[in-house]
Amino acid sequence: MQFQQLQYFVAVAETRHFTRAAELVHVAQPSLSQQIRALERELGADLFLRARGNITLTDAGEALLPLARRILEDTETARYEVQELVQLRSGRVRLGATPSLCTGLLPDVLRAFHDRYPGIRLLIEEGGSHDLVRQLARGALDLALVVLPLPTPSPALTTVELLREDLVVVSSPEAPKPGDGRRTVRIADLEGERLVMFRHGYDLRELTVAACRAEGFEPDFAVEGGEMDAVLGFVRAGLGVAVVPRMVAARSGRGLRVTPLARPGLHRAIALAHRSDVAPPRAARELQRMLLER
Repeated sequence: MQFQQLQYFVAVAETRHFTRAAELVHVAQPSLSQQIRALERELGADLFLRARGNITLTDAGEALLPLARRILEDTETARYEVQELVQLRSGRVRLGATPSLCTGLLPDVLRAFHDRYPGIRLLIEEGGSHDLVRQLARGALDLALVVLPLPTPSPALTTVELLREDLVVVSSPEAPKPGDGRRTVRIADLEGERLVMFRHGYDLRELTVAACRAEGFEPDFAVEGGEMDAVLGFVRAGLGVAVVPRMVAARSGRGLRVTPLARPGLHRAIALAHRSDVAPPRAARELQRMLLER
């Protein structure tokens, strides 16, 4: 099995078209088809069902695809690792983080990292913890900041807890203060509030909804489906209140009232994760050190 054959196989699997796949990998279409056939002979199974205008994966192709992608990603990581200079003057770091962490935790750390290593490219992938764990597992990320507990615990990942963060309630200063004007808000007080809610897949959504249900009520959504910036904007406009991390609220600027949650409140644990079977590249290890020492 050759690396090039896996490249061709993934290209066909993603485009579902031999000619477009050949253009993607810059090879003549007959050569690509020949290499795919050679790979199928070696594996002893057809990888594609070929019909005019309709290329689909067989069961064997479906099984091979995630493994082939991971091999290609690992090879790319190895290439960058070898190319890095001793003094970290070049290279890249692929970091995944939930959107709230991109807003609250990362800006200061990434600025410090960039000031120290200006030649290192920072590639940031925003997503929910579930999506980031999957991308780590297939080698598409070097590191990821995720919320614990992981949605699907994976023995292939190593996690180190960075911090525990309080959640707070944000509202428009023009709207009545939640909790009847008290200095803190109980989760039970949210039963009478319209909530601005994140889209499905946000860890904050699941955490907030679970807390409301634990108090015996279903939250009432004024608007839902937004990303972090949209949620904060809807709250500023007076559409409702939202539960967000304290770091995000502190960085949100004017136009928001911040009210702490009464004890025991709501908290979340933030962890740094990487694959257990492959050491992160050197530049990623340096960013990891800076995050742990923040």
